[in-house]
Amino acid sequence: MNVIPCCTWVKKGVAAAVPDKVQLTAEELEGIIKKTESDLADLEADSDADSDNEPGCSNAPKKNDTPKSMDDEFNFENYDEEAGDIKASMGGLASINPDGKDPYITVAESDDNDSEKEDDIIKPDDNLVLLGHVDGDASILEVYVYNEREGSFYCHHDILLPSFPLCLEWLNFDPSDAKPGNFVAIGNMTSVIEVWDLDIVDCLEPIFKLGCKPNKKKNKKRVGHKDAVLDITWNVNLPHILASGSVDKTVLLWDIEKGIPDTKLDQFNEKVTTLQWHPQKPYMLLTGSEDKTVKLFDCRTSDTFKNWETTGEVERVLWNHFDPNYFFVGTKNGIVECIDIRQGQHLWQVKAHDKEITGLSLSVSCPGFLVTASDDGVIKVWDSLVPQLLEPVWETETNLGAIQCLTSSPDSPFIIAAGGDHKSNNFKVWDLTEVTTVNERFRSRKLIEPVQNNETDPANIQGSEEMEVTDE
Repeated sequence: MNVIPCCTWVKKGVAAAVPDKVQLTAEELEGIIKKTESDLADLEADSDADSDNEPGCSNAPKKNDTPKSMDDEFNFENYDEEAGDIKASMGGLASINPDGKDPYITVAESDDNDSEKEDDIIKPDDNLVLLGHVDGDASILEVYVYNEREGSFYCHHDILLPSFPLCLEWLNFDPSDAKPGNFVAIGNMTSVIEVWDLDIVDCLEPIFKLGCKPNKKKNKKRVGHKDAVLDITWNVNLPHILASGSVDKTVLLWDIEKGIPDTKLDQFNEKVTTLQWHPQKPYMLLTGSEDKTVKLFDCRTSDTFKNWETTGEVERVLWNHFDPNYFFVGTKNGIVECIDIRQGQHLWQVKAHDKEITGLSLSVSCPGFLVTASDDGVIKVWDSLVPQLLEPVWETETNLGAIQCLTSSPDSPFIIAAGGDHKSNNFKVWDLTEVTTVNERFRSRKLIEPVQNNETDPANIQGSEEMEVTDE
């Protein structure tokens, strides 16, 4: 297996120019070694116990049970009985002077080393691109640097993850510091959300976790979800709030400052696969489920929501941030839908792909520039400027295998990234202005910033008008 199940971008100017590097003290290293030895001893004890229970096993094997090899050229049979002192020492392998230099290293540092040091520095016009990567049994968070002006794209550092990553969400809220941070929340096959600091290289553990599994021996109760976390969305306008959807058919609203879920939404009959906060109203949460419904919650009262049926299991939901009266839905049967929340009805339903919609993304500043991706390996560009119409513009076979994720740059209107499951070619960044058809269609369109929220004060939220809801 070699697959990119999830990816996301980090805005320019957010990351630290020179990320910190973890440097363990001798005491910390000794503690890690002792803990590892203890864990290995426990595993060995468990293995021995299992072996003792197997029929025909004996704790005292006889010395001559195995027949001697007829061609024992090197006398391996009697290796343990050989006399003589055999010693191995690391003492003579390195000699360090007081100035910190090894006298045995006589070659001066090359220009290549200077180039590597330059690559370690993250420039103000660099984007970070975060990849959840599964390669065989290894799960990895890879942090890439992308520079649009230079056309450079390289892996800056990576973090070994304990579980298969399913979704990524960038956030900057630090519960332990008033200053904004540079973090990524990762939902995975476990029920616990991990939050990692992107400004630390070689880190061994997340900076904090949301949720924990029950433990009878330690008398710990479960906190959070009961199953895998499929999607996460951070509330930009109320930055201490994070929402997560799970296989356990629930959505949890987390208070990051307290580290606990404040609200549970359980009005679902199947897995909750996708969710996104309203770009203007921070109390409105859009969710999609495998029960073929989209629900729009008013999170001031957890039992208040609108409900729409869709043509298939919902894979993606996406607000039109240029006009949040509309949102888009991508389904498992390859259909993209547009719904007007004022009218409470579908404006259109288009068969966009042959297989499930795995990516649905709208340009950060070009109105109507909509991109879809699918398990069929195809990426398509659409013009959704007119709410009542979806016009096809361009499509391409990506050679990425079955596409698993798609995301648009937060700084550039026509740059996208997508990941798939091809063994040797599973991720790519596109500048779609290089596509003639796309360029001709959108180059004259006026770029605008998305509508910004002006209701971030909780007092304004509580006093704002109640949304209309259905009987559901």
